[in-house]
Amino acid sequence: MRAAVFEKVKTPLNVKDDYPTPVISGTSGNVIIDITACGVCHTDIGFIDHGVPTGKTPPLILGHEMAGKISEFSDDVTTFKKGDPVLVPAVTSCGICSQCRTGRENICSNQTFYGSNVDGGFAEKIMVPAKDIFHLPSEIPLEEGCIIADAISTPYHAVKNRGQVRPGDWAVVIGCGGIGLNTVQNIKVAGGFPIAVDIVPEKLEIAKKLGAVETISAKDLDDRGIVGAIRKITGGGADIAFEAIGNPATFKQAFNSLRTGGRLVAVGYSPKRWDGFDIGRVMFREMEIVGSLGCRTVDYPRIIDLVKNGSLVVEPLVTAKYPLSEINEGFDVMRRGEGVRTVILCQK
Repeated sequence: MRAAVFEKVKTPLNVKDDYPTPVISGTSGNVIIDITACGVCHTDIGFIDHGVPTGKTPPLILGHEMAGKISEFSDDVTTFKKGDPVLVPAVTSCGICSQCRTGRENICSNQTFYGSNVDGGFAEKIMVPAKDIFHLPSEIPLEEGCIIADAISTPYHAVKNRGQVRPGDWAVVIGCGGIGLNTVQNIKVAGGFPIAVDIVPEKLEIAKKLGAVETISAKDLDDRGIVGAIRKITGGGADIAFEAIGNPATFKQAFNSLRTGGRLVAVGYSPKRWDGFDIGRVMFREMEIVGSLGCRTVDYPRIIDLVKNGSLVVEPLVTAKYPLSEINEGFDVMRRGEGVRTVILCQK
């Protein structure tokens, strides 16, 4: 089968036509999916450009935002049939560790991350356990619906389960990339008042269309200016702040924008340390700082329903599509910061 293979850091993906095709065994509980599309994520850029280690030593197929159609299944699979459109979650859990058994399967001790621990979605086919995938309704196109696997579900978890946004909450989002913009629309669905902060005017315009009630251009503002603007809009500080970049400087801005008793949700990843952290303010003002990773498997059916009924949108967020043969051009679009989400079309 055709696949784009990650072989070493700072090297373009190698598109091969003879990568081994997955094979179904008799009663394995697995299905084979003909992958229609797979989204390009900054996590993939981290592996290729910055040497972030993958769970499996390359060669490896990257990609973790997959949607496609069932083409084969083992003898014991009864919940799917050939041709069914399905979504593959970016990360699957073991179901038996202490985290899974206490409802936190997104931080499973034995999780499988597609495109890191095992081969992912930048290929024509993939074999996955039937128990881990979800039917996609006909109302959701596969080419755009693939981004539900991460770009939609990760913000959903951040907003609902970690940020605990309630109707009427002022919630600021710093960084309007794919994750940040979807955080904005998830806040709107939760009944909160989203404030979007970014340096790119076009992304702030998209944030408005997705429900941001206020936007702040940070291009010509220093830290004090950004924080001051948020405090003015909210009458003293946001209830919840989401940092969706992964930068100590913007993390500090997000924290300082909060009211007394506010909650900061770290959604963006950074390997850097934040020096000068004001632990006294955290204690004296009862501030909360929480991390947010991925999404619980149990939440996917609700997310899919929200997309199906139009509460959450996916089509406007996919701003570029490339065939698998041109995947490296698709990655260059993300490197240049163009658009919101690029997807790779995996069938010839």
